This record gives sequence, structure tokens and C-alpha cells, in this order.
Amino acid sequence: MLYSFLFRTVFAQMDPESAHHLVAFFLKLAHRLGLTKMVRLSPKQVRRIEAFGLTFNGPFGLAAGFDKNGEMIEALADLGFSHVEVGTVTAIAQPGNEKPRLFRLIADRALINRMGFNNNGAGGLAKRLTRLRKTQKSLPVIGVNIGKSKITPIEDAVTDYETSARLLAPLADYLAVNVSSPNTPGLRSLQDIESLKPILEAVLAQAHGKPVLVKIAPDLADEDIEAIADLAVELGLAGVIATNTTISRIGLKTSPAKIEAMGPGGLSGKPVKMRSIDVLKLLNQRIAGRIAIVSVGGVETTDDVRERLQLGATLVQGYTGFIYQGPLWARKINRELAKS
Repeated sequence: MLYSFLFRTVFAQMDPESAHHLVAFFLKLAHRLGLTKMVRLSPKQVRRIEAFGLTFNGPFGLAAGFDKNGEMIEALADLGFSHVEVGTVTAIAQPGNEKPRLFRLIADRALINRMGFNNNGAGGLAKRLTRLRKTQKSLPVIGVNIGKSKITPIEDAVTDYETSARLLAPLADYLAVNVSSPNTPGLRSLQDIESLKPILEAVLAQAHGKPVLVKIAPDLADEDIEAIADLAVELGLAGVIATNTTISRIGLKTSPAKIEAMGPGGLSGKPVKMRSIDVLKLLNQRIAGRIAIVSVGGVETTDDVRERLQLGATLVQGYTGFIYQGPLWARKINRELAKS
């Protein structure tokens, strides 16, 4: 109730990106003051999940996009996320696209973003994770989502991904290869099998046994999803993350004029739910338990997570729901799943 009031009266009145930075500031401050530890789940309150050689304190974690530079990992774990996927990070630090680049569709419980992989670069994240690992603290499972630098030509994408993997694989628990964001020109063309295979092979070579997953778009045709699933199994990937944001604007409650004014970008949240479920079903039929499926897109409730698990997901992630549900969202979900 309190968060709902704060969202309506404070955050909803602010520029979305400014609100994100404000929340991040207070979250980091709360962790430094030891306040986030007060809501940390105990081992008895979670249901442990084994996936691709790792142990997760619950099946529900945070998708990439919220903590781009790995600055809030411990605090987010205190809030109940079983794993935190940081990034997307690129080999070369970049500011991202011009602002404004993040928009709320409150009537649809959705977001549109065209952030453009704004991040401090793979080298900067490597330094931060090195310091964090040296603390010897108990940490959540840390995934690192890597993407292509904007200034890198498409024909040099393999080297770009390879650089990020080489720097970050020793520090990550798993790597997620992002070839599905709509906000970097030409990136989604890398989902074509001929382009994708050498990228994944290069990342696997640099991963030195760390799990590697690939993140795909919901806008792919079913046959392309099946082809990527087959490739993932063939190469020995740990899994597929499905799905990223969509470029579709079908069925939204927000007025077309407002949507047009917001401009291009990836849509996330509740409107992605049905396509995300369809992709999950398709992957489960194709992969048949041979590798993991991480389902993301339109997840808001414990029942949503439970449904994804029943449909074949190994793990489930959320992001947009965090914005609308508040700081105790993941804690509630993982705790309720453990009870059931």
C-alpha cells in the first residue's frame, strides 16, 4: 500500500529515468546503512533450485537492465532476488541513446525503453566485480549480460563479444549473450544462425566452462526460435533466455497518440506476457529438458512465476514488475513459492 501511494504521488510524476536513479541511490544507501538486511530471506524461507551447475535461492531473479553496472547486486539480493543479471554491458563504454529514452505506460503496466546499452564498459564492470568477489561475502548468483558496442561494425561483432566474455567470464557465475535488444542498430540481425553461431562459439571459448546462455527476442518467427534452440543444444549452451522486449505495439490501452509521441523502443511488462508464454511453450517442446529455459516477460505475480515453471521454465526473471510492484516484490514471490 505504501509503495503504491509513493508510486502514484512521487515516482509517476517524475521522469522515469530520473526516478530510476533516485531509487538506485536510496537502495544503495539503504544497503550501506544495513537496512536491506532487515528484509533478507533466511535459508528456510526459500526453495533452492539447481540449474546449469549453480544453486539459486529460489527460481525468481532480476533480469538485465535494472543494474547495468553491477552497483546494486548485494542490495538486490537482500530484497529477495535469487540471482541478479547485470548489464547489458558492452566491450566499449558508451552513453547510450539520447534522452528521453524511458517511458511508462501505466495503463498497460508496461515500459518502453530505447536506452541503447548505456554502461561503463566491460573493463569497468570487471573492476567492480573483482572488488566485490574479494570481499568474500555471500553473494547471489551473478549473471552478466553482454551486448555489442554501438560503434563496433556488425562484421566485427564476434571480436566485440569475445572481448567482453574474456574480461567478465572469470568474475560472472554465468554469461548471457544479448543479440535481441531493438535499441542497437543491426543487433537483432545477429539472431540469424549464420551470424549467431560464431558469436556463441567465441563466447564459449572465453567462458572456460562458465555457463553461457543466449537471450532472444519475442518478435522472432517460430521457426527461427526453433533454429536457435537447436543451435543452443548443438553448441552445449547452458540455456536460452526468452524473451527480451518487443517492438510490437498491438493491443495497448495507452492512446496511440501517446505511444507515437514516445517513439521507438522495446516494450516490456504485461503486454509481452502472452508472447513470452508462447515462446516458452515452443522452447520447451523443442529443447525437452536438454538445456535450461529462463522465462522473462510480463511476470508480475507468484502465480505468473508458478505458471512459467509448470510450462517448463527452469528459472524466471522480472524487471518491469519491480517498477510497479515495489521493493518487496521478489521477496514475496520467492517466499510464497517456497511455502507452496
